[in-house]
Amino acid sequence: MDIKKLNQIYEGKAKKVFATDNPEYYIVEYKDDATAFNGLKHGTITGKGIINNKMSNMMFTLLEKHGVRTHFVEQVSDRETIVRAVKIVPLEIIIRNVAAGSFSKRYGVEEGRELLCPTLEFSLKDDALNDPLINDSHIIALGVASEKELADIRTLAYKVNDVLKEFFCSVGVKLIDFKIEAGRLPDGTIILADEISPDTCRFWDAKTNEKLDKDRFRRDMGGVEEAYHEIFTRISNV
Repeated sequence: MDIKKLNQIYEGKAKKVFATDNPEYYIVEYKDDATAFNGLKHGTITGKGIINNKMSNMMFTLLEKHGVRTHFVEQVSDRETIVRAVKIVPLEIIIRNVAAGSFSKRYGVEEGRELLCPTLEFSLKDDALNDPLINDSHIIALGVASEKELADIRTLAYKVNDVLKEFFCSVGVKLIDFKIEAGRLPDGTIILADEISPDTCRFWDAKTNEKLDKDRFRRDMGGVEEAYHEIFTRISNV
């Protein structure tokens, strides 16, 4: 696709977003910057931006084949991808299959406990408030999303979980949990946006429970770059 990259319109913890000469599309550039605990911990994971860009695009392509509409259009370099211009719904959409992280701390459940069903929770995207948990009533009352949009987001999230769980199982990986974001197209259609990577998912080796994700950075476990490369190698060999 012949699109010209223009001015930067947004910079987050892991990505930059640029306008283009076509208002229907943006260019996303993935960074090596790493943060945790709502930005309190900072660092760099060498090569992370390349892995996250390529892996996200592979996962979006997989999901599109299963009927999940995403913002992915075309990868243009190791770190850059053309995406559909959407307005992000200010929610972190979290699906959990196994207890881990904040879920374990919040409810006093040991990490690694298989949940009886996938759980869906929402956090309000607001760094100043530390991304607080928010329920359906609050979301609708505050105008964050409509009841119809919430229903579409729920359907989207569970579909993504079904597809990804099966895929990662096939490469010997447990999908513990993940965070996604949804975007609105100009006509109001809700689609999958953001990324799917070791930054936004918890991946454990199916046999050893070795962590293959950003928890290695969060918890100073070492082997961070190696974990990112391992998960990318596994999905690349399918």
